[in-house]
Amino acid sequence: MADKVKNKFNVFAVLSAIPESPGVYMYLDENNTIIYVGKAKNLKKRVSSYFNKISDNPKTQIMVRKIRNINYLVVESEEDAFLLENNLIKEHKPRYNVLLKDDKTYPWLVIRDESFPRIYLTRKKFNDKSRYYGPYTSVMNVKYLLRFLFSLYPIRICKYNLTKENIDKEKFHLCLQYHIKKCLAPCVNLQSEEDYNRNISSIEEILKGNAKEISKLLHQEMLNLASEMRFEEAEVLKERYRILENYSSKSIIVSPSLHNVDVFSFDEDNRSVYINYLYIANGAIIRGQTIEYKKRLDDESKGSILALGIMELRTQLGSEAKEIIVPFLPDMELNNVTFLVPKKGEKKKLLDLSEKNVRQYKIDQLKQKEKLNPEQRSTRILKALQEDLYLKELPMHIECFDNSNIQGTNPVSACVVFKKAKSSKKDYRHFNIKTVVGPDDFQSMYETVFRRYRRLSDENQSLPQLIVIDGGKGQLHAATNALKDLSLYGQIAIIGIAKRLEEIYFPDDSIPLYLDKNSESLKLIQQLRDEAHRFGITFHRNKRSKQQVVSELDTIKGIGPVVKEKLLKKYKSVKRIRETPKTEIVELIGKNKADILFGSFN
Repeated sequence: MADKVKNKFNVFAVLSAIPESPGVYMYLDENNTIIYVGKAKNLKKRVSSYFNKISDNPKTQIMVRKIRNINYLVVESEEDAFLLENNLIKEHKPRYNVLLKDDKTYPWLVIRDESFPRIYLTRKKFNDKSRYYGPYTSVMNVKYLLRFLFSLYPIRICKYNLTKENIDKEKFHLCLQYHIKKCLAPCVNLQSEEDYNRNISSIEEILKGNAKEISKLLHQEMLNLASEMRFEEAEVLKERYRILENYSSKSIIVSPSLHNVDVFSFDEDNRSVYINYLYIANGAIIRGQTIEYKKRLDDESKGSILALGIMELRTQLGSEAKEIIVPFLPDMELNNVTFLVPKKGEKKKLLDLSEKNVRQYKIDQLKQKEKLNPEQRSTRILKALQEDLYLKELPMHIECFDNSNIQGTNPVSACVVFKKAKSSKKDYRHFNIKTVVGPDDFQSMYETVFRRYRRLSDENQSLPQLIVIDGGKGQLHAATNALKDLSLYGQIAIIGIAKRLEEIYFPDDSIPLYLDKNSESLKLIQQLRDEAHRFGITFHRNKRSKQQVVSELDTIKGIGPVVKEKLLKKYKSVKRIRETPKTEIVELIGKNKADILFGSFN
């Protein structure tokens, strides 16, 4: 592989010039397009590794074959290398790098840089002197937070330019917000700028996670006012204190000793990597976010991707936490920052909570994708079933059998067919048992399976990849014998599912398999079994009803098939025929036939 690359440009000349320093390297293709960006503690060692050994991953092999030039940038530290790599990936979106799937603009809370600052939700963050808090993953949460803050402190929502000059010139008038006590009317000098800014400072402390400190100050100030007999003012502070305490109690409290801590967790599937972030201040979780990276190379290390996510989220959210809790150590070092992989205690609970969030995010994303592409969900379920049952093939075509009889009468069997994990009702079949006398469930199963697959074989129709038998070892053994007699055993996988504990049986294996009760594999098997039971019971009931009707009318001498059809078509059952007045029956079938019919009934 190295020779192929050498033909296009002198790799070894480039490698000899690369320093052993921290930095970022870029691989370019024949069109001078950046196809990969990487960072390294030691540029020379990292870049050389791509050409000194052959990767086991086909995608990496293809990428190396496309390299026609190498650029690199040297930086002071590994932390700088991470930041630069992150910026370059966002700028150039190289084909073989993990790609941050950031198609959403997250909401922020902004405190405007103006006289009597306003607070409101925004999706655009400008490089101005305003203070931004967030981003938040849920607009609903931001709106709830705003309502809470406005209920706690009366803050203006108008867009007036409340400069001292404009207020002194009396350009403004009292509005509804003042009358409903949502604003203290700084626009007409009823609230001083100093008092207004004190409220803004308190709000900022709450947004930073210091709600407990504000609560203590309110409580002390309330007591001071009460001691001075200023009860009306104390009552206002008491209401604010109550609202704030209620808000704090709804926060996820971890431990008051935990402050300024970042928590990151990691999860992945075949196509994406998910990284969750929680920020802890004063023992409470005050911020959380999950990001998704699209995989481009299968052999990119977890530690490397986690490091990229940590830098992305810390930079985006402006985190300066000196302690970072992680599920495993990332491939990075940060100045004056400690990485911790907890095993127990409060910090382990925090990590568990973050991991729960990242798993849920992955599930939600998967559900959204499956709504857009239902085939994807079916394939995923069938792959899980293939793994759980150790099948050689993906079971795109599954058939399930069930027997139905009541005390040995009218024995029937049903076969339901699922294709791509969905019922194919046009392929359902039912069977009247012909060779079995009495309630012999095993022989009935043998006959049904034998007849079904002998016909499919004779007609050269496609066979299923999996057969499910509703029953335990006995029914499974009978069905297996049918396949053996047809020389199909081994060509089709077959299992039995027993109702008692939902245990799965395999041929010639007395030890059952127990699938997780919540697994999609077991749910699919149960759906097959229940559908076969429903279809079989329906057929059995219809057969019994038909037999009862036929036997009663056919015993009446003089009532032929034409008359019988007329009667049943109109009245549906013998019971209704009996209850119908004779005069009405005469109009339908004539007096002679009606006399015969009612004579027989009486």
